[in-house]
Amino acid sequence: MACYLVTGCAGFIGAKVTERLLADGHTVVGVDNLNDAYDVRLKHWRLDQIRNHPRLAFHTLDISARPALADLFRAQSAGASPFDAVINLAARAGVRQSVQNPWVYVETNVTGTLNLLELCREYRAPKFVLASTSSLYGQNNPVPYQEDAKTDQPLSPYAASKKAAEALCYTYHYLCGLDVTVLRYFTVYGPAGRPDMSLFRFVRWISEGQPVTVFGDGQQSRDFTFVDDIARGTIAGLRPLGFEVINLGSDRPVVLSEAIHLVEKLVGREANVENQARHPADVLATWADIGKAGALLGWAPETSFEAGVAQVVDWYRTNRAWASQIEV
Repeated sequence: MACYLVTGCAGFIGAKVTERLLADGHTVVGVDNLNDAYDVRLKHWRLDQIRNHPRLAFHTLDISARPALADLFRAQSAGASPFDAVINLAARAGVRQSVQNPWVYVETNVTGTLNLLELCREYRAPKFVLASTSSLYGQNNPVPYQEDAKTDQPLSPYAASKKAAEALCYTYHYLCGLDVTVLRYFTVYGPAGRPDMSLFRFVRWISEGQPVTVFGDGQQSRDFTFVDDIARGTIAGLRPLGFEVINLGSDRPVVLSEAIHLVEKLVGREANVENQARHPADVLATWADIGKAGALLGWAPETSFEAGVAQVVDWYRTNRAWASQIEV
């Protein structure tokens, strides 16, 4: 069995990846700075699901703080289980928030990634997996998006920071022979998801009889991908590939207004929709071509949108006492 460093292990995707790795018998060293980018109760809830596992060692640590990160690599390499791979899921995410504070996105997504890559080189960790984003595709590429599409016109500092992280990954692959898999995620959703994402907000607002804010006319579409499928694909990306960029999406875009109607049906309550102007950093549609994921990873999504949203609604009902208080 292997030993993996998972950064952002209290995050939405990171916690699920950690859970699956532990279930498969691996050892995980997890780091997360537990920042307040959104309500930390969500991060603590996720962490509580895995915290007591005997093969998990958790550290409160910021990947942009290189000295502390270097200490962790040094201690791990001095022990019996140096890292077999680094899965970098620590990130500042979100398009609109990055417009308000781009600096923190560069610190975490660019400098943090650089720190990890350099420590992989120094301590000879052979594999690096980077969580990237469909936001790189912007708005001028044909859909479904293929991995070789143009990505040099990012519409937000978030997308730009992930573009920079991808470029650094290739540099370290080229110079150091580091095996790298870059995974571009498409609109990940699921139980205990990020509260700035649309499905969390829709479930919360409709459940509580609050106005549902929609930016634009609601006809924009998103390639919603269930978190368990994303976690499976991320772990599949640990195999040796040289250097590859791979989409992980559902390949079945859903129009936002239809997503709202599904939540209405599952919650049993009608939405009070309030439309606002579309943000210029938002794209009109995302749609993943996942042929490469199938060919290289043997991966395909398994969870239908209807089944996935039902799990989100069930989770919210179970945790409503505190989840209803989370700022969205």
